Amino acid sequence: MTTLASHIDRRLAGWILPFALTVGLLWYLFRKVDFPEMIDIIRKGCDYWWILAAMAISILSHMVRAARWRLQLRSLGINPPYMALCCSIFGCYALNLIFPRLGELWRCTYISRRQKAPFTTVLGSMVSDRLADTAAVATLLLLTFLVANSAINAFLTKYPVGRDLVDLAASPWLWIGIAAACALAWGALRIWRDTKFVERLRQWGHQLWEGFASVGRMKGKGWFVVLTFLLWGCYFVQLYVAFFAFPFTRALCGEPRLGFGLEPCLVAFVLSSIGMAVPSNGGLGPWNIAVMFGLAIYGISDTEGTAFSMLQWSGQTVMLIILGIFTMFYISGIGRRHADLTPADTKVDPTVDTTADK
Repeated sequence: MTTLASHIDRRLAGWILPFALTVGLLWYLFRKVDFPEMIDIIRKGCDYWWILAAMAISILSHMVRAARWRLQLRSLGINPPYMALCCSIFGCYALNLIFPRLGELWRCTYISRRQKAPFTTVLGSMVSDRLADTAAVATLLLLTFLVANSAINAFLTKYPVGRDLVDLAASPWLWIGIAAACALAWGALRIWRDTKFVERLRQWGHQLWEGFASVGRMKGKGWFVVLTFLLWGCYFVQLYVAFFAFPFTRALCGEPRLGFGLEPCLVAFVLSSIGMAVPSNGGLGPWNIAVMFGLAIYGISDTEGTAFSMLQWSGQTVMLIILGIFTMFYISGIGRRHADLTPADTKVDPTVDTTADK
């Protein structure tokens, strides 16, 4: 009973802490904003057709992500239908609106159960999928430093927390601490290597590595790179299109010295992508603050920047809710009938140990 209670406490902490973080960041976001003015900007100063266009592009980005993940799973001998993969992505992001980071586990669970494949192998493919995204963000950050160095310096000057993070990443003590933690973990595993727990952990690690290493041995590596560029291109274009919805962001797109708005969009995009790493409900709070910070560098007021970020986030949220409802109907209806008609639509790699997940 005590074990069950502690398990429930951990689950609640995993949900309550992100929610509390979201509330705290929203308080920070709105404390300097003229709320009635923000609402007035959204009601009277917005061309909603551009927001709808951004919502449509977001659907395309989810479909591209599903196509990229399909390449990885096929290299592991797992071949789910493309629509099932699309719905796994739709449901993942919809679930993240309520329970941050739980969506990623759900999509792996859904695909592994549907295809009767090892969960940890599917999870490993998702980890490598996310690492590809991390590499994309790092590349975009480097590009931003090259083309918008003055804007980044202005951001670090205006918001010292950014400078503190840069200094922390450059500190040798951080990397020494990480190396020490890895050495301690390795030593503990060596000392208790004959225990059942470590053996189980080793099996999980093997299956996780199988999924993670899928990118290295899969067919169509070139397509994986192309789809990665297309995915992040969709994300960028989605934000750039939304710039045309408001007069103050549309004005940035008329400035040749700012690359017709491409530079401000790139800065806001990179900062918001980094902000999405903060666990919150659907990115609410950190994503909005990051966009507001990026626009503030180019003279957009906090109220205007918050109006832009809140409406863009709200449009994406409405779209995710619609896609989440569609996913629910697909899984309960179309997907189940498809599974009944084709009970073995996948081939699991015989070299992958499936006993650990039974």
